[in-house]
Amino acid sequence: MIYVIGHKNPDSDSTGSPLIWAWHLRTNRGLNAEARLLNVPNMEADFMLHRWGFDRPAIIERVGPGDDLVVVDTNNVGELPPGINDANVIEIIDHHRLQGGLTTRLPLTVTIRPLACTATIMHQLMGEDSSHMPSDIRGLMLTCILSDTLAFRSPTTTPVDRALAETLAAELGIEIDSYAAEMFAAKSNVEHLTDAELLRTDSKSYEVDGVILRVSVLETTCPEAILKRKAGLMDSMKAVADDDKVDDFLFFVVDILNEQSTLLIQNDFVRSLARKSFDVETDGDELLLPGVTSRKLQIVPRLAI
Repeated sequence: MIYVIGHKNPDSDSTGSPLIWAWHLRTNRGLNAEARLLNVPNMEADFMLHRWGFDRPAIIERVGPGDDLVVVDTNNVGELPPGINDANVIEIIDHHRLQGGLTTRLPLTVTIRPLACTATIMHQLMGEDSSHMPSDIRGLMLTCILSDTLAFRSPTTTPVDRALAETLAAELGIEIDSYAAEMFAAKSNVEHLTDAELLRTDSKSYEVDGVILRVSVLETTCPEAILKRKAGLMDSMKAVADDDKVDDFLFFVVDILNEQSTLLIQNDFVRSLARKSFDVETDGDELLLPGVTSRKLQIVPRLAI
């Protein structure tokens, strides 16, 4: 059995792409493959599964020497399960920067392309086989692309991602704006989450000049609902950072509709980092960053201690 896995905080791409690639491996390559998750998916990913008729894939907590794996939507060992370097990783498909730290037992196929979405890369890799995708797999692929591009608002969007999404939507008879609005409404429904869960909803760790930072982004159409919880979120950051063994937290509330983000400033270290990274002074506990929506392109590359 080959397990196709994404990263530890499953968003739509890291939930849908394992299902897409497992389908491809079974249908077009004749291999025994199943999708697996590393954690509970976010609300948008759950919406996607329900909308296209998929059961939530089983969750695995660790892997080892007996496991054959395809890793998608990450190459960061910190976002993968314990034992990953003892397992047999046979393929990586990703659209993020090369992180390092992942070792393999045997040579493997690695595809990392500068596109907005892993699912777009998968469509390219399938070639002619992509014409055989059933509607539910096309629906997953469309959702992944619209999620990762924020319905083409994100600067990560490429013409390739957009053209594929428009083709898939036409084939499925879906109007992109209205479908994306449903997706983002589901993503914004986070009232049931605790402050700690909210901080970890879409969170990744990075090392910057020897400091380990957890960089979290919460994409929403209702930022004011999140910012009303500011005090509780900032109070929870120290405990979450300690539990996750990182030095500090950066929490960005991304306003999808207005294409901007707000960084919470919970201490002097984050205030100094914000000044050095974004060349903006602030005395308050919020920093508005117009035009900043992408962790991959606009946040992480600019971080300076």
